[in-house]
Amino acid sequence: MAENDDQERTEQPSEKRLKEAREKGDVPRSRDLSGALVVLAGVAALLSGSEQAMVHARAIYRLGLSYGRDALFSDALPARVLGMAVREALMLFMPVALATLLAVFAGPMLLGGISFSGQALQPKFDRLDPLAGLGRIFAMRGLVELGKALLKLLFIGAALALLLKHSVDELQALGRADVALGIARSLSLLGRAALLFGALLALIGGADALYQKFDHAKRLRMTRQELKDEAKETEGNPELKGRIRQVQFEMSRRRMMQELPKADVLVTNPTHFAVALKYDESGAGAPRVIAKGVDVLAQQIRLVASGHRIPMVEAPPLARALYATTSLGREIPVSLYVAVAQVLAYVYQLKQATERGDEPPPAPRPEVDPDLMGPYKL
Repeated sequence: MAENDDQERTEQPSEKRLKEAREKGDVPRSRDLSGALVVLAGVAALLSGSEQAMVHARAIYRLGLSYGRDALFSDALPARVLGMAVREALMLFMPVALATLLAVFAGPMLLGGISFSGQALQPKFDRLDPLAGLGRIFAMRGLVELGKALLKLLFIGAALALLLKHSVDELQALGRADVALGIARSLSLLGRAALLFGALLALIGGADALYQKFDHAKRLRMTRQELKDEAKETEGNPELKGRIRQVQFEMSRRRMMQELPKADVLVTNPTHFAVALKYDESGAGAPRVIAKGVDVLAQQIRLVASGHRIPMVEAPPLARALYATTSLGREIPVSLYVAVAQVLAYVYQLKQATERGDEPPPAPRPEVDPDLMGPYKL
């Protein structure tokens, strides 16, 4: 079952899964890369400041050999010598300590970033189970770590052995050299060996960092079902969202029908579109769309408008343009001012003619730019 589950995990981890893993302290880490950076930083600091380090080392060495008779019988000698030795030792090791400290933080920053998780500090008593521990040791991950350790031992050991073999003549000559020269050559050989050791560790650490990143992404892979379940949790159930949209639409339609009796005119298609306009003559704004609909909703708007004796004007291009360009409750665009003004003027003339008992005026045929009708062009 586990193998089948691993085979099904073919999807890349989502941002939510990566965030949850990071909160648990599960980020890619490479001990080999961190160790290599620490060694390289320490060796580089020693080699770059070797002359200054030698000065402080000689100062510490002289502290035990440069006392007169009066100083030896003085009670203040131990404290003074200890203070001077500590100061020189700090000056000697401070560059190395700072370099290695920076390298300690550089390793995690290069791979997974600095991450602090309280969950990672919580005790896990299941790790005390010896059977589970043996299972982890002989699991694939444990075998991979064992193989890496053996390869590192063989690789680095062989490289250092070749370096020593190449330096055999130099080592034999140290016995016949001056003491100061012998110490300098010995330190130089140790520096080269440390530098080679650090470079090999960096090579191994780089390869291990790539593997750890790949392994971390593989462990966090998800199945298609997990992606669907997560989408439901984060975005909500599609059925519930659809029901919410339906309820919102019903509420908006009820409000629209309540506002419809206040309309001054209803512009129709005549059967498929219906747009109700309201113009406040006392205000400075343009006419507003207070109701609009298509097909069944347009029929309902026409029925309500007919019941409240709202004038209806058949202007198919204008009706479609109003529906396409103007949202509910918004003012009409400037490009439709002339066409809507013709309709409102007709409504005013019709009202006057009805009051006087005259013949109704001819219905307007406002011209509208076809581009304003959107997908509802004639």
